[in-house]
Amino acid sequence: MASPSHRRSLRKRRSLLVAGAAVAATGLGAAVFVMNADANPVDLAHQTLPAKDGWAASGPGTTGGSQADSAHVFTVSTRAQLVKALGSASNSTAKIIKVKGTIDANTDDAGKKLTCADYTSGTGYSLAAYLKAYDPSTYGRSKLPKGTQETARAAAQAKQAKNIVFKVPANTTIVGVPGTKAGITGGSLQVKGVDNVIIRNLTLTATEDCFPQWDPTDGDDGNWNSAYDAVTLRTATHVWADHNTFSDGPHFDSANAKYYGREYQIHDGALDITNGSDLVTVERNQFTNHDKTMLIGSSDTDSTGKLHISIHHNVWKGIIQRAPLTRIGQVHIYNNYYDTTALNGYAPSYSINSRAKAQVVAEDNYWRTATGQKVAKLLSGDGTGSVAGSGNLVNGTATDLVAAYNAANSKKIRTTVNWTPTLTAGLQTSAKNLPTELATTTGAGVLS
Repeated sequence: MASPSHRRSLRKRRSLLVAGAAVAATGLGAAVFVMNADANPVDLAHQTLPAKDGWAASGPGTTGGSQADSAHVFTVSTRAQLVKALGSASNSTAKIIKVKGTIDANTDDAGKKLTCADYTSGTGYSLAAYLKAYDPSTYGRSKLPKGTQETARAAAQAKQAKNIVFKVPANTTIVGVPGTKAGITGGSLQVKGVDNVIIRNLTLTATEDCFPQWDPTDGDDGNWNSAYDAVTLRTATHVWADHNTFSDGPHFDSANAKYYGREYQIHDGALDITNGSDLVTVERNQFTNHDKTMLIGSSDTDSTGKLHISIHHNVWKGIIQRAPLTRIGQVHIYNNYYDTTALNGYAPSYSINSRAKAQVVAEDNYWRTATGQKVAKLLSGDGTGSVAGSGNLVNGTATDLVAAYNAANSKKIRTTVNWTPTLTAGLQTSAKNLPTELATTTGAGVLS
């Protein structure tokens, strides 16, 4: 099937940025325009999700802020400008926010750089005191931290959250201005309880929690857990995430300290879709240098009848797990490229996890694996999830991933699902060329 027109433009037509005089005439600031070989202008900022392009095309589709009037089209280059443009999370007036350059979320309203010490100030928190208070050798391992230092840690974390979490209202498009290295560093876009949001052409890096919480009950040895995803969807519907780049950089997990013998993890998810979110299409993104990359469903008891997600034409490289981890929903994973060789200390655990009765169709994806890496390790599950689909290649060879996994594990992945994908625009029935094709058509900075 042919790709939608906004993708064909990446390789099959010439692109031309509309010059300043035309932009000035619109009164919309730094507009995001392309022009094809037939001189038909395409405005990325007003572009909507194509028909049948994954679950987000269901019903009325996903249009974001495409209906915004000129008073609600903003170009932002600083954190303060972004906050002002977003406005109240409850204001559903259609708006377009064009990000020009890289916005540092860890800055104050005047643009001054903020550090973890600034968020600590006035709370009474110190890492040294926290480590002393909750040392498992004295505090034990049976309960979460409670007391003065945990209260102080939560207060410091709340100060950081107030600064770096950007709440996205309904009917909003956030798009990076081509040619400006558009993105957000250190921030978290939160799409919570709203409908109809588009996030495109952004580099999202360094989303870091200054104040991870120690949980001695998490696993056999306890874990440090952080609070922020680069993009988080909670009870969100009709969301299109397209042509973004997600990365921990420049601080990789290999540089994290260890306390109580466990990694002091400052990163959470890259793009998590939880709490009954529904009708989401994730396409043409790059996910790299990350551990827990994409969570679908916050727990094994997340909302039944929700979590309809399409994930296609993405590149996953240098990620450890959750590409994605799926629960409960009907999830279509197609035409993705997984490079599972280790990168910057991120060594693979698994790619797709189907659990809590998830109904996954994974078809026509391509895996590149390192020498000696076992195909059985590409999937994971709890014995209740399903993975159907065919046409998946491993190093160019057609491979039954579920059969390989089931042969090596006692908790089997089921091979039948209760639905058939129909919203499959752009589906390619051969995965063999994906490694080269997706190298130049995914991630931020490709759209122009």
